[in-house]
Amino acid sequence: MHLYNAWLPPPVAAETNRERESFASVVRSVKELWRSDDPESVYSTLKWISVIELFVRAKSEVSLEDVAALVEVGLEIFRISENKLYAQVRWGNILVRLLKKYGKKLSLSVQWRPFYDTLMQTHFSRNTGPEGWRLRQRHFEAVTSLIQSCRNFFPSGSAAEIWSEFGSLMENPWHNSSFEGSGFVKLFLPANMENRDFFSQDWIKQCLDLWDSIPNCQFWDIQWAAVMARCIKHYNSIDWECFLPVLFTRFLNMFEVPVANGNGSYPFSVDVPRNMRFLFSSKVVTPAKAIAKSIVYLLKPGSSAQEYFEKMSNLLEQYYHPSNGGRWTYSLERLLRYLVLTFQQRLRHEQQNADDNGHAELSLGKTERAAFVKVVLKLIDRGQYSKNESLAETVAAATSILAYAEPSLVLPFIASRFHLALETMTATHQLKTAVTSVAFAGRALFLASVSDTPSITDGLGGADAFTDLIIISLNNALLGMDANDPPKTLATMQLIGSVFSNLSALDENEDGPTFLSAISSSEWLDEFFCRLFSLLLHLEPSSVLNEGIHTSATSGTFLVEDGPYYFCMLEILLGKLSKTLYNQALKKIAKFVNSNILPGAIAEVGLLCCACVHSNPEEAVVHLIEPILNSVISSLKGIPISGFGGRGITDGSFSTKATLSPALETAIDYQLKVLSVAISYGGPVLLRYGDQFKEAIASAFEAPSWKVNGAGDHVLRSLLGSLVIYYPVDQYKCFSHHPAAAVLEEWISTKDYQNKEPSLTPKWHIPSEDEVLFANELLDLHFRSALDDLLKICQNKIHSDPGNEKEHLKVTLLRIDSSLQGILSCLPDFRPSFRNGSATDQDFSSFIIAGASGSTVGSPELREKAAKIIHVASRYLLEERSDDSILFILTIRVMDALVNFGSLEYDEWANHRQAWKLESAAIIEPPTNFIVSSHAPGKRRPRWALIDKAYMHNTWRSSQSSYHRFRTNSNLSPSEHAVLLMDDLLTLSSHNYETVRSLAGKSLLKMLKRWPSLIGKCVLTLTESLRDPNAPEHAVLGSCTILATQTVLRHLTLDPKSFSSFLLGILSSSHHETLKAQKAINELFVKYNIHFSGVSRSILRNSDKSERPEFADLVSQIGSMSFDTTGLHWRYNLMANRVLLLLTMASRSDSDSSSMILAETAGHFLKSLKSQLPQTRMLAISALNILLGESRHKISGQEDGQCAEDFKGQANSSFEGALSKVFQEEGFFNETLNSLSHVHIITDTDGTSSRGNHGASFQSLADKSITRFYFDFSASWPRTPSWISLLGTDMFYSSFARIFKRLIQECGMSVMVALQNALEEFSDAKERSRQCVAAEALAGVLHSDINGLLEAWDHWLMNQLDKIILAPSVDSIPEWAACIRYAVTGKGKYGTRVPLLRQRILDCLVKPLPQSVPTNVVAKRYAFLSASLIEISPPKMPVAEIQFHDKLLQELLDNMSHPSAQVREAIGIALSVLCSNKRLFASFTLTQVQEGPESSVNDPFGRGNWDQHLMERASKLAVNIQNASQSDNVESPMDITRENGPSNDESREDVKWMETMFHFVISSLKSGRSSHLLDIIVGLLYPIISLQETSNKDLSILAKAAFELLKWRIIPQPHLQKAVSVLLSAVNDPNWRTRSATLTYLRTFMYRHIFILSSAEKQEIWKNIEKLLIDNQVEVREHAAAVLAGLLKGGDEDIAKDFRDRAFSEAHSIQKKRKQRNSNSGQSIASTHGAVLALAASVLSVPYDMPSWLPDHVTLLARFIGEPSPVRSTVTKAVAEFRRTHADTWNFQKDSFTEDQLEVLADTSSSSSYFA
Repeated sequence: MHLYNAWLPPPVAAETNRERESFASVVRSVKELWRSDDPESVYSTLKWISVIELFVRAKSEVSLEDVAALVEVGLEIFRISENKLYAQVRWGNILVRLLKKYGKKLSLSVQWRPFYDTLMQTHFSRNTGPEGWRLRQRHFEAVTSLIQSCRNFFPSGSAAEIWSEFGSLMENPWHNSSFEGSGFVKLFLPANMENRDFFSQDWIKQCLDLWDSIPNCQFWDIQWAAVMARCIKHYNSIDWECFLPVLFTRFLNMFEVPVANGNGSYPFSVDVPRNMRFLFSSKVVTPAKAIAKSIVYLLKPGSSAQEYFEKMSNLLEQYYHPSNGGRWTYSLERLLRYLVLTFQQRLRHEQQNADDNGHAELSLGKTERAAFVKVVLKLIDRGQYSKNESLAETVAAATSILAYAEPSLVLPFIASRFHLALETMTATHQLKTAVTSVAFAGRALFLASVSDTPSITDGLGGADAFTDLIIISLNNALLGMDANDPPKTLATMQLIGSVFSNLSALDENEDGPTFLSAISSSEWLDEFFCRLFSLLLHLEPSSVLNEGIHTSATSGTFLVEDGPYYFCMLEILLGKLSKTLYNQALKKIAKFVNSNILPGAIAEVGLLCCACVHSNPEEAVVHLIEPILNSVISSLKGIPISGFGGRGITDGSFSTKATLSPALETAIDYQLKVLSVAISYGGPVLLRYGDQFKEAIASAFEAPSWKVNGAGDHVLRSLLGSLVIYYPVDQYKCFSHHPAAAVLEEWISTKDYQNKEPSLTPKWHIPSEDEVLFANELLDLHFRSALDDLLKICQNKIHSDPGNEKEHLKVTLLRIDSSLQGILSCLPDFRPSFRNGSATDQDFSSFIIAGASGSTVGSPELREKAAKIIHVASRYLLEERSDDSILFILTIRVMDALVNFGSLEYDEWANHRQAWKLESAAIIEPPTNFIVSSHAPGKRRPRWALIDKAYMHNTWRSSQSSYHRFRTNSNLSPSEHAVLLMDDLLTLSSHNYETVRSLAGKSLLKMLKRWPSLIGKCVLTLTESLRDPNAPEHAVLGSCTILATQTVLRHLTLDPKSFSSFLLGILSSSHHETLKAQKAINELFVKYNIHFSGVSRSILRNSDKSERPEFADLVSQIGSMSFDTTGLHWRYNLMANRVLLLLTMASRSDSDSSSMILAETAGHFLKSLKSQLPQTRMLAISALNILLGESRHKISGQEDGQCAEDFKGQANSSFEGALSKVFQEEGFFNETLNSLSHVHIITDTDGTSSRGNHGASFQSLADKSITRFYFDFSASWPRTPSWISLLGTDMFYSSFARIFKRLIQECGMSVMVALQNALEEFSDAKERSRQCVAAEALAGVLHSDINGLLEAWDHWLMNQLDKIILAPSVDSIPEWAACIRYAVTGKGKYGTRVPLLRQRILDCLVKPLPQSVPTNVVAKRYAFLSASLIEISPPKMPVAEIQFHDKLLQELLDNMSHPSAQVREAIGIALSVLCSNKRLFASFTLTQVQEGPESSVNDPFGRGNWDQHLMERASKLAVNIQNASQSDNVESPMDITRENGPSNDESREDVKWMETMFHFVISSLKSGRSSHLLDIIVGLLYPIISLQETSNKDLSILAKAAFELLKWRIIPQPHLQKAVSVLLSAVNDPNWRTRSATLTYLRTFMYRHIFILSSAEKQEIWKNIEKLLIDNQVEVREHAAAVLAGLLKGGDEDIAKDFRDRAFSEAHSIQKKRKQRNSNSGQSIASTHGAVLALAASVLSVPYDMPSWLPDHVTLLARFIGEPSPVRSTVTKAVAEFRRTHADTWNFQKDSFTEDQLEVLADTSSSSSYFA
């Protein structure tokens, strides 16, 4: 049995045994209701889902067989209810919960294919259903989480099937299908034992290659990182060693951090289509979790993963430092968090399976643990004082977890940090962080101090060091309580709570354990309370208390509002005190409370008293409660009374004028409220003051002050609660001592709890008979009598003065409310009425789960009497006092408490402030504890925290125990009293005050959720007020609020009457003209759209034949509203059209009526294309895209032409007829194209590519959600990434093109004929918007593939295309390029089938242009060519396309020095696409057998030659250009009239050729195609680096752009060696600018490739950079030093150490020589400067630490201050930087220096004398 259930109050715990049987009967009912032959029966099973969820949340004991049966049924239901998204969402989510909880114990086998089919059909098909996007999103989330839960149950062989299905999608990395493939692989790939044979070294290798095929794409990285992490965790049989360099290179480069002052994010990341991001959106926005998981599971004894991890953290640690924060901080914080959590998880797993020998040699031993913790501590150390809130919190929590894993390292670290924070008191946020980390590690410190393992305690001088730390922190904590610094105050309170949670008791004897005698308890306690009282005296209330009944007693200051630490600390402290200490504390508290009145700290003082009473009621009542009670009664004695308090009504002599003085009022209010909080846990000891309490409450209700009445209400509530409700007592006393030390308390884990130790079970307050009697007496006084008073006032109108009447009503209602709020659900619920007249036994016993919040008081009759009277009162108020909002609010609260049984408990559970304090790391002991070597299966917590959870669990159970009774038993219906109150609430929910409306609405909704049978009635009433032309505005607003809730919208799908009433109600509400009403109606409609979940069969076909045509009537009725001519407002016209579309789509499933309706609707929307209303046009486009979607009977494809033909035969005739009637009209297409062209709003500022966001500019969000379908973005075009800047931003809407395409496929050639003239006319138009439409229409025509298309091509289409290519207009180039791109796009989902006209269009483009055309036409042609090349799928090119590539390549290579810059850019882009296509094709043909036609195609200079040619030419030209530019610089001053010799022209040609080449590089890096062109890019490294600074500005700009992109590119082996050799030669280049640029590149190059460079290569690079320290150019020297400083940070330790020692000895020898002969003979400036720079590099490579070698280095560096200029400035800068970075910790770091060294340092920083 679960701990929380075992610890429930005894009466409830006894009941829980019946839950097993109850669950079994639920499972039986579900099985009976579900019939697999009738998918509609799924709707009847839905009502059970929330009941099943109850058992999961109640942690009930149920039998596994039942769970297994339920899961089997659930999976079947999920599979069969294919198009019922809502049902799938509900079942999917509950299955996920069941599998999460019981999955490990079940043995299932689940097929993966059905899930995939569901996903494809619902989310990836071109033609989705009408469901709203919100529902689809939930559906996608439900399906994906269900797949994740079922992955473990996929049978063997699944992994291979899944890979063969999705692996092929990734063949072409430049098509969006590859993103889809990676998403599916991550989602489906199982990692269970059954599939282990599939995973092999080769497969991993293949994955890593695939991963590399798309660089710089975060989406792609996240998918693959997750797949890798999954394999690493589950398959340790694979040998991962050989993959480590590649994996760690990936891991390091996935963090987008600024390397060497570079940019902190990819300069150009590959764009992933919106729908992929939306569908596969992992909750993680960074791959950090997968990286952490991989790293932790790669660690094993003897593996080199630990070294790699150290190196990686050396490189990343600097970014954790507070001064280096930025966008990357978030992903680094996640990395740290998951490293620690995964590590903890792994340790726990290994401890549990310790006996299993198979894993023993792979599990982490002591050394591996220590090594890992050491590395993580470095990151923690950097991030500890981060300004980023979440990083600081993560660091504190991480420290606490690691302290249990490796105490000998972590605890000394915590201690030293705490002392450091105390020394630097100035930075308060540091102190807060340090205090928090001690609080979080409090238990670890205690355990370490009693631990007997010596290794832990050596570090700090014995165990006492830890107890000292705790004592120091406790004493400092007293100083930390400060009213002006809330965060610090809360942190110190958390610390005190944490420390005392660990101790078993606090008492005063001298011979106690060392800890307690060291901190003399009673003095500490005195000091603590002094501090606490002064804190309370100085508190400022956070806000002005708002008057009225809503002020809870506890609307306190930050102590109560910002966290539970205050109350928690008091409870723990007072609970742990011994008798004498408790009395000492109690006296101080009593003295303080009785002598001060602090209206600003009511809640705080109240909680202080409450903690005293809870800890020891007997004593506390005497000292605290009694004095307050007496003082209140005496204050209330002499005041005037109203007589409304229930002691009999006075004669009318009371004057409303009598009031209290403000001071007296405040004092009484304060005392009553403190009293109310203090008695919450009083229980039986309050009985002896029964009379005083009655007296005080009655007097408070009679006082002539609303404030005092309200305070009286609090006391009555609290008193009733503490008498009848179950709550734990003695919660904080210690009952079990820790085995290692009696002074500590043993903590408990819920996981391994057996009911062994009854001593631990909490003691509950179970009401005694006397308490129940007293509670009933209070109810008579303030509930029964108040009800009678209320009836009197309403029926007999006893007051003549309306003011008096209002006061009396207020107080009377307040008394009723307060009684109900106090007894919660202890007053039994209404008795239900029975549908069939009599009750069966089963109805009364319908037990679901156990739960009760206290003993029963009163009777159901009392509740029913109250309901009757309140009904009368609300009618009276509506007639007589309809503008008194406060009376209505009170009435609604009473109704809510009467009708919604259990909802008060539910609210209390939901708002429970203390539930989250339990998750604070301070009171969690992780499952693996190496301090005292005790391991548990789950987290351990103190007993008091678990009791608190059990108490909340009981509260939750009591709110749910009878809630679902009415759902499950169809014989029960709500009692007539409840129905009366529902009518009242319905009336009040459209009241004219908004507060009243919203309160009544909330309460009504709770009712409707509980009794769904009442919804129908409500909908009819509410829609009536929408139709009623005379209904006031507030009625409309109230109706909309309730209709828009999901409870109501869900009901509409099942009930025909409500459904039609709702739709017609909304559509005929246009007479409500006010802005607010219109806005509400609009929002309601949008909500209906978003959540639309189809229409159930019951609406489509009513069982009774006579009513059959109802649905069709509804459709035609709405259809008639949706024409322009009806003169409706445009928004209503839009709504009508939308509803028409939804109904049509929903009726598709019902074949009888659908074909007629479909045809009519399609015709209607085709007409709407030329509508005058822009929004309606937009909707028509969406509609046609959906309605024309299915029919493909004209397609010329062989594979599916035939079957489609037969299938569609009959349906289509009516369809085609309806459509042709429309478009055969005269001038139809002219008008349509014209009205569509208005949608294209051409703006200059439109910088984003607006694909599919139709005319975003004039649509508000609400309109968009009506006119657009979710479908619009799931089948978005283009299906390949768009990155070509040359194409500009186009206004091409693929959905328009698709309509024309579908229309032609639907109706054949007749459309072409009708369209031809309009198309020709619009293509030649002047306006860009008209050309846009023409481009869309033409694209649709060219891509339609119907019979007769080829003839049309010869007849007119070809000429049309030629005309477009030659047209001189510039601004519409992007649209026409998009048109061509659309026309050649591959057919089918993955774009692999070749469209009919593709080859002809390519031939048309490749024809040479006439000689005399302007350059922009030439550029346009190349843009068109690039656009068409992108769409070709390289792996499967037919011969004709290969020839096309070769022919074009030749042309491009010949034109590379074209005179026009624009054309050169176009050629560069086209070349990059073309070459990468060829390379990808070649890589596929290599893997397959060399085929015949391959070799027959030949190009002029041999197949593999073009790449060599490009690289050689580039290198040669780079040198020429450099020489030319140097000679330019030399010549220009001398002879201004340079002769234009041949060399000059030649060099110009060279520059142009080079520019084209740079365009090629930039384009291939930007587009993500670089992975197939790496050899060429590496070959161009030298030109790119060397041409950064030339006299030709344009060329240099391009070179710099290429350089920036190159910095981010990882170059894998085999290209890496070549790159290194190029770089080494460039470092020694004669031109110093080239050397400098190479250094810049090397800095990022070394960072990116640190794991894959061989050590020989690293040393070679290092040596060459070192040489540059004595370069003759001063800039190069300084640059080299900066690069070396960076390399020292993350490089290899041996190389670094060697370098530092050499630098030191070199500088030292120079210094010596200086001393000997005071002259600088024999040393060039460069070599001295070099030696100094080497020293400076060493010093700057450790910005925050103080390793042992650093003091000598810095001092030696400082001694060079006397040298001449470049050396001197280097020294000054380096020392200043050293001081700046070490300033934070200088206080204790300066101890590493000797006195002399400090003097030398001081000399450098004082500015030298001006006159020296």
